[in-house]
Amino acid sequence: MRKDYLTVSKEAAAEIEEKKSRFIATVKPVSSEQEAQDFINGLKARYWDAAHNVYAYYICADNVVQKFSDDGEPSGTAGLPVLEAIKKTGVQDVAVVVTRYFGGTLLGASGLVRAYGKSAALGIEAAGIVRKMLCVETRVTTDYSLLGKLQAAMASKGYSVKDTIYTDNVAMEVYVPVDESDRFSAMVTEASNGRARISAGGRVYITKEV
Repeated sequence: MRKDYLTVSKEAAAEIEEKKSRFIATVKPVSSEQEAQDFINGLKARYWDAAHNVYAYYICADNVVQKFSDDGEPSGTAGLPVLEAIKKTGVQDVAVVVTRYFGGTLLGASGLVRAYGKSAALGIEAAGIVRKMLCVETRVTTDYSLLGKLQAAMASKGYSVKDTIYTDNVAMEVYVPVDESDRFSAMVTEASNGRARISAGGRVYITKEV
């Protein structure tokens, strides 16, 4: 599993106009090729009257899958610039469809490359880039007298606390990046003088702002 990667946070769209041609980039996070294809087919149905529905997707879940289509535009002028825009921003698990309504003026090969690439980049920006981090859900159990010290130690190192459960003792559910488990345990042990109990749970991806 990937320790961390960049992706987009939500579905979003951005539009530009070049010589009266409208370029509408719609972007969505996807976790599988089937999800990407369903997204693309949905937009083709929505924009059925457009001249072109160019697309590209880049998925790196179990193995790397990348695909693009010029959808009738001259070869290399549309789908590839969209894929390159995805890779330039560093995002993964994303699909981008750029819909073009032809404005009557030919843009030429270089003009198409610029328009499709620019549109895709603006769509990705609109969707918001976030970091996904693989973490271990870790429970720290302590008594109330140590709570403040442990909370301060975790905050100073940027650890995300999922929940705090108050019973006879206090249990904090903390997201710990997979490669920081030993460091986290050492920090908790030092802050609590060995009195806090640590137990590791399952692995989960959490979202961090970039």
